[in-house]
Amino acid sequence: MLQNNISPTLDELFGRILARQPDQPALIDPPDKLRVTGQPPRRLTFAQADRAVSALAGHFFEAGLPPNSVIAVQLPNTVELALTVLAAFRAGLIVALLPQLWRQAELTVALNRTGARAIVAMGRIDGVDHADLAMNAAAEAFSIRHVCGFGSDLPEGMIPLDVVACDLNADSFRLAVQDSRRPAVVTFEASGSGFLAVPRTHVNLIAAGLAIFLESGLPQGATILSALAPSSFAGLASSFVMWLLSGGTLAMHHPFDETMMMQQIETERCETLIAPAPLALRMAEADVLSSAQSLRHVVGLWRTPEQVGSSALWPQNGIRMTDVYLFGEAGLFGIRRADDGSAAPVMPGPYRAPPEVPASSTAGEIILTPKGTLGLRGPMVPVAAYAVTDRPVDPLAALAPPDYVDTGYAARIDRATGGIAITAPPSGVLAVGGYRFLADDLQEWARRLGPNAMLTALPDRLSGHRLAGRTDDNARAREALAELGLNPLMVEAFRDRSVPG
Repeated sequence: MLQNNISPTLDELFGRILARQPDQPALIDPPDKLRVTGQPPRRLTFAQADRAVSALAGHFFEAGLPPNSVIAVQLPNTVELALTVLAAFRAGLIVALLPQLWRQAELTVALNRTGARAIVAMGRIDGVDHADLAMNAAAEAFSIRHVCGFGSDLPEGMIPLDVVACDLNADSFRLAVQDSRRPAVVTFEASGSGFLAVPRTHVNLIAAGLAIFLESGLPQGATILSALAPSSFAGLASSFVMWLLSGGTLAMHHPFDETMMMQQIETERCETLIAPAPLALRMAEADVLSSAQSLRHVVGLWRTPEQVGSSALWPQNGIRMTDVYLFGEAGLFGIRRADDGSAAPVMPGPYRAPPEVPASSTAGEIILTPKGTLGLRGPMVPVAAYAVTDRPVDPLAALAPPDYVDTGYAARIDRATGGIAITAPPSGVLAVGGYRFLADDLQEWARRLGPNAMLTALPDRLSGHRLAGRTDDNARAREALAELGLNPLMVEAFRDRSVPG
């Protein structure tokens, strides 16, 4: 899809838009940002965003962060996240995206795994002191030299970035040479073989964004509402990268308030909604989306791709839906719904974007592996990150390593359609919304709580799984898990079932 020697970086894509339309709206905060972070919502043009990005990039450079070093970012879906990511790219840094629900245990592992030199956090998000979490995690990561934050009442030792980002007199900053083939981001994967840090280049990210952008038929200059926190490969590609490819406006929604979401769509006249597919289907079935006069496209992300084939029909309301199949951090592909609203079949072999144009670029290839699982290859797929390192030393088995990633999802050929039917998720890995856990980890944490503790994952139609736990004292179990630095999904598994919610 992309030729490396002519591909721009994501910051260069931003620069091209800036040159064409400096005064057009670029980034719009969630209207409820004051409730979420304590900071007022902001609206930035491309020129305003560029000044903030240059100021932040200059700060990172002057702080002594060398090019190609890792900067970890844990921020909500607000303009600060987009500005920080662009600033890191402009300063030649690699962004490690940290999910918002991660607490000290996961943060510490990620920081040590990547050798991050800096971390950027928000002071508070939904009442949780993320600045304190970042400080504590940084104290356990010997590589961290800089702890930075947005928001008020930051702890001592955390460098405030709000003043930096608001410095309208900051000098323009841009590296003399940018290379789209070098790593841009690192995301994290819970796979059957353990906890993986998965690096991707600018080329990989742009290829993924193009695959969704062209398949869904988004117009240039679109106003996009993203209800996804871009803390994963798919979240970044489907929101941040699609925004840069369209050259339009990115409106951000802090997940999930359906009433607020509809107000944003109507107020900003959004043509495109990017959201979890089960949520979009539920809103469509309730006839909520049809009231949005400007909405023409819905891009629905499936973190449980085995459920797409059995999903409800998309209503015929003048809005087109594109299903985006996600396979952890390995890769993705998008397929527009058929005219009758049903999910289109997944055909093996190369897939093109857009599919109706015979000469269009190959976005990737869908493979049925000899093990009866679904494999992916193409310009977005980081094969090296998933390479098996303990291959047997056997002359008869000394074949070239596969040039694809085995997603672990069980699949078979449907004789009626010739398409690939995805039947089950990888064994040993549990998906809870946008978060994936190793099943063994759940049992390990349960054992730490005592002999009568139980922690399990129950099937859930919307999120894949939901966690449920039981001990002799649920309140004490919640306190213990919180003290261990585990995320709220595990902690709240032990909530009192007699209390609604």
